[in-house]
Amino acid sequence: MDSSPHLTRRHLVLGAGAGAGAVALAACSGGSTGGSGYGAGAGASSGSASGAGSAGSGTAAGGGAVLAALADIPVGTGVVTKNAAGAPIVVARPTAGTAAAFSAICTHLGCTVTAAGKQLDCPCHGSQYNAATGAVLRGPAPKPLRAVAVHVVDGKVVSGAA
Repeated sequence: MDSSPHLTRRHLVLGAGAGAGAVALAACSGGSTGGSGYGAGAGASSGSASGAGSAGSGTAAGGGAVLAALADIPVGTGVVTKNAAGAPIVVARPTAGTAAAFSAICTHLGCTVTAAGKQLDCPCHGSQYNAATGAVLRGPAPKPLRAVAVHVVDGKVVSGAA
């Protein structure tokens, strides 16, 4: 009797199905950042937008990193950039002379949001946030984007509290 293993069509189909299921699960589990934390600061970034400066492009009085020029952000909108540690954040301009910032990590599954005018869009599952406040406009995101302390110095948005 032959003791060598025989692969049947059933074994091949089951193996292929398990492999496809694993790929689908991996694709849906972490989004573009590979993380799954709510508001976690780690993940891939979509980079700077609308001419905003990158983190670390300078320091302002008081030692905070310059994140963007306020003039480069239209009122009511935000731009996605990186903080001094390299984590993606949204720098927003709620009014002419004020700035706000939020984690750019979607609170649903940790994907990095993108700036789209007066809203922020999550490319993974369609959540939308208000660009000026970080509030959820449309789910499945369960909560707003996590606030990040920033202030304005000489027309530049700087990390940290004033």
